[in-house]
Amino acid sequence: MEKRIFNRSLLSWCLYDWASSPFSTIIITFVFAAYFTSSIATSSIKGTELWGDASSFAALIIAILSPIFGAIADNYGRRKPWLGLFVLLTAVATALLWYALPEHQSLAWVLTWVVIGTIAFELGNVFYNAMMPGLAPERYLGRVSGWAWGTGYVGGLVCLFTVLYCFIHHGETWFGLSKATAAQIRVSGPFVSVWLVVFALPLFLFTKDRQATGLSLRQATHKGLRELGSSIKKILMHREVFKFLIARMIYIDGLNTLFAFGGIYAAGTFHMSMSEILAFGIAMNITAGIGAFTLAWVDDWIGSKRTILIAIIGLCSFGVSTVLAPTKMGFWVFALPLGLFVGPVQAASRTMLARLAPRELITEAFGLYALSGKATAFVGPWLLGYVTYLFNSQRAGMSTVLVFMLVGGIILLFVRED
Repeated sequence: MEKRIFNRSLLSWCLYDWASSPFSTIIITFVFAAYFTSSIATSSIKGTELWGDASSFAALIIAILSPIFGAIADNYGRRKPWLGLFVLLTAVATALLWYALPEHQSLAWVLTWVVIGTIAFELGNVFYNAMMPGLAPERYLGRVSGWAWGTGYVGGLVCLFTVLYCFIHHGETWFGLSKATAAQIRVSGPFVSVWLVVFALPLFLFTKDRQATGLSLRQATHKGLRELGSSIKKILMHREVFKFLIARMIYIDGLNTLFAFGGIYAAGTFHMSMSEILAFGIAMNITAGIGAFTLAWVDDWIGSKRTILIAIIGLCSFGVSTVLAPTKMGFWVFALPLGLFVGPVQAASRTMLARLAPRELITEAFGLYALSGKATAFVGPWLLGYVTYLFNSQRAGMSTVLVFMLVGGIILLFVRED
């Protein structure tokens, strides 16, 4: 990458992935999801079903609000104020998980704040992603996106290691965190909250934003809502954008469901302890980070579409082996290489839209991008939870993830990248 590309504005933007990744890693995937099903819900099966219902509800709200906020922001001009609002809301919701005691009475509390935090987190990403095209030349977008995702995985790795070593292993002796009330696990909520706020600051201080349009927030809101329908029609008139969003809607549903239930599956099917789940999370973040950094060059070399298809093939291949793994060791052996392909799917998808979408509608395009990631996102968690309940098997439930990724990959074959 040319030296002039490395600047404070771009690096601060990339650092936001470092700041925000622990929310997905700690809260949604490995720590709080597993804690909820093993210590708060009445059973792992019931916990899986409830977590799936909550994830589905959050996804439905995100699907409705994402394009609306994208339209408003395109008319207001600036993205940072919106991103700051949603970062703050995510931080507050995450910090309040400290009060999630290991008892059934905490069910509603956990699900409420996880839903609120998830909605705020995903809406913030609409504005964060829309900032990318203005930070680097188009021929470098694949690397920029991949490196940002890789930075996020490193951040999640460091955060996971800190939670495991400082809180899970030594929380009682170092900080007086009582294991009887699961304080060594609950503290991860406020820890992730502080992490998000602190490491997001450079973006707000140093990353350049679009100029304000001169419209007031009220005027921008009114105009954005009025023009939303026509703008969506304009974007969807670009047939390749439309086909890509449909494909992504399906395969990313499978990937998001995998994130939401990875820790739950490890705890319920293989009876992993919290320490084992965190160790597994650390290992997965290492392989995911390697994949995101390595295939970032591949994206610019062979194109986003081919990169996504390669990653989907890898996810499906190792996914089948992971679901069928008979032992805990087999689960480790097949799940870790699966992590190599997680980052490239996400990073290359973001790059592909940045290259396909009209520049004047970029924020609205990323609003629809978020919509495509959430429009059917309630289906994946709901289906996984229902199949788990129907067959009384988490393996059966996890197998539904593979179907989404396979179907999405087939549709992507018909998208013209040029």
